[in-house]
Amino acid sequence: MVEAKVRKQYNQMAAMYDRLWSHYVSNTLSFLKDWAKISSTNVVLDIACGTGEFERLVLVEYPTQQIVGVDLSEKMLEIAQQKCRAYPNVSFQNATASVLPFAECSFDVIVSASAFHYFDDPIAALTEIKRVLKPEGEIIILDWCKDYLLCQIYDIVLKIIDPAYKQCYTQTEFHCLIVNTGLEIHRATRVRFGLAWELMIVTARLGQ
Repeated sequence: MVEAKVRKQYNQMAAMYDRLWSHYVSNTLSFLKDWAKISSTNVVLDIACGTGEFERLVLVEYPTQQIVGVDLSEKMLEIAQQKCRAYPNVSFQNATASVLPFAECSFDVIVSASAFHYFDDPIAALTEIKRVLKPEGEIIILDWCKDYLLCQIYDIVLKIIDPAYKQCYTQTEFHCLIVNTGLEIHRATRVRFGLAWELMIVTARLGQ
């Protein structure tokens, strides 16, 4: 399964991940935080939280923010837990997006950054994410955008060389997956980070 390959890959790179990807992570997660405009009273779920950098960014501004991070990689989670050890209001769990260990309607805001292209079954993941979202909550997903030439090239190459990689999507394909899960798109855009990275972001809510 793709999930087992993702877990193995990120366990292997965990110790060097923050150093290797610092520029990309800083830019994309800062953008995600600014876009999301999370209230200090929100209970937040971060899917594929990695080494806890998004949590660290939020806690700088709101040190009492309630956040739960989930990830497939135990080694990445160890780093996240160490990074946020001073905050009892933050916790981390080993879990997959398609099987979340939480009750229905648990979170005000659910975010996921640069992980959707690893989801083996995006509809199953979105359905599960929808299940744990509160009625007035928001889902914010940031991921690579296949509308851009470089991402089209990445998509072709990674399918050949990276066994953990699934695929990235055009903005239209991405939006169709979200709408087909019964979610409503509230706002969306595409964004470029430097010359190498082109992404899309969407904020979705439960359908009426």
